Amino acid sequence: MTILVIGSVNADLTVQAARIPAPGETVLGGDAHVSPGGKGANQAVAAALAGAQVKLCGAVGAVPDPFRLPALSGLTRAGVDLSPLHTLDAPTGLALITVAAGGENAITVASGANARFGPEHLPTEWTGLTHLLLQQELTPTVTREAAHRAHAAGLTVILNAAPARTADPELLAHTHHLIVNEHELAALVEQNVDPDELESAARSLLGLGPAAVTVTLGAQGSLTVTADAMYSLAAHPVHVVDTTGAGDTFCGVLAARLGGGDALPTALHWAGVAAGLACTRPGAQDSMPAWAEVLEAESSALNSSSTV
Repeated sequence: MTILVIGSVNADLTVQAARIPAPGETVLGGDAHVSPGGKGANQAVAAALAGAQVKLCGAVGAVPDPFRLPALSGLTRAGVDLSPLHTLDAPTGLALITVAAGGENAITVASGANARFGPEHLPTEWTGLTHLLLQQELTPTVTREAAHRAHAAGLTVILNAAPARTADPELLAHTHHLIVNEHELAALVEQNVDPDELESAARSLLGLGPAAVTVTLGAQGSLTVTADAMYSLAAHPVHVVDTTGAGDTFCGVLAARLGGGDALPTALHWAGVAAGLACTRPGAQDSMPAWAEVLEAESSALNSSSTV
């Protein structure tokens, strides 16, 4: 089982502050911290930490780009295969992240090499791959073409439709499992979605191609619908420090566990536990738990419930 992730690779420049600045406002924060990020790289790391064999296809800038090595450091530590990675004549992507005291974040992305990644950079050989994990930080043309090629090659295509965009019928037609948060769901159905409308809104997307739609709900857990089932899972209880990377952790772990043969409800459970743990530490890849930590957290939760 090998998962291919096609997506963005960034360095994250993070500052802790009392609150997210309002338009036109300057807020003094703490020291800046540079760490690896990008939704593609984040999800590749999360999947690898969850036990999957992972390859990453993306793009970074050439040395002496100061952000190239920081952007790749987490992938290297996690053992992600970078043989499909491209070096382009553009700066490595950079995300500017402000994290508020309560854990909320605001992110601005300078795409750099990610924006120069074109269909010509996609793999031409899909042998030995079982799953493709996609996001929407590369161009729509690239994401659409990647899903089309992978679907035709017999891979299971998992799409995290983030950042939010309106629905692309051709992309969704080649998607097996769609993962969105509430804002991304609203963008896809092109209307505000009240909490009691989440299931019906998610089900409306099943007819466009996906066999499963998962809506991540932060502290409320996740909701997943298929043609004949619905799974509502509570969030793993944690003390939130920083939510950056939690969604990417969920996506990467879900892909890894599905690729490893877990049933959908089981894979969703493990993804939720790992995402919760990612909220207990600052950063994106730096916050992602090793699989042993996920198992330990599950064991601790079971022991606590058995003593109540």
